[in-house]
Amino acid sequence: MSETALPMQIGARLRSIRQSSGRSLASVAQQMGISSSALSQIETGAMQPSVNRLIEFVTVLGVPVSAIFDDLAVFAPRLGDGAADVTEPLEGVLVSQPDAVEAAHLGQGVTYRRLSPAALPGVDWFESTYPPGSSSSIDGAMLVHAGYESGHVVQGELTFEFADGAVRLGRGGSLSFAASRPHRVVNDTAETAVAIWLTLTTAESS
Repeated sequence: MSETALPMQIGARLRSIRQSSGRSLASVAQQMGISSSALSQIETGAMQPSVNRLIEFVTVLGVPVSAIFDDLAVFAPRLGDGAADVTEPLEGVLVSQPDAVEAAHLGQGVTYRRLSPAALPGVDWFESTYPPGSSSSIDGAMLVHAGYESGHVVQGELTFEFADGAVRLGRGGSLSFAASRPHRVVNDTAETAVAIWLTLTTAESS
């Protein structure tokens, strides 16, 4: 799958999720606090969503982030279709190889890649990559959603902004917090930063 096709593929998947929920474009856009035109541009691939917009979208529809990876035509693991695929060497045991699942390319060059070979009920497990100067939201908006977040920086440095302060972490640093706490991720360095995230979507967020 070419990188240039990914924004359109993400948009198509988001549109499919919304339509399956029975929600209109206008109602979802209103709840997200954006125009119907802006949401339409995301769904058609004309605009890449930021991390915040992506999380807002799935939160409004009550689905996990991993839902965008679960369409076989878009991001799902390609079971038994080649060397880089997800395989099942033992019944009920899924094994993924490098690049078995495409990364989701978002605004500012930020990418999200699911680390588990298949969706895990109640859990999102991702690797996020933040290029120099990127952040989870372009306009400085903070994100609030259900669940509990735990992040671990494996490369570079990231600043985690909260309403009452910020935490800066380098390689090997970790943090955990209720996702209901307004937060934002920023890479203000000249080096690409990578973090691994475990989000318990069924956890109490208070």
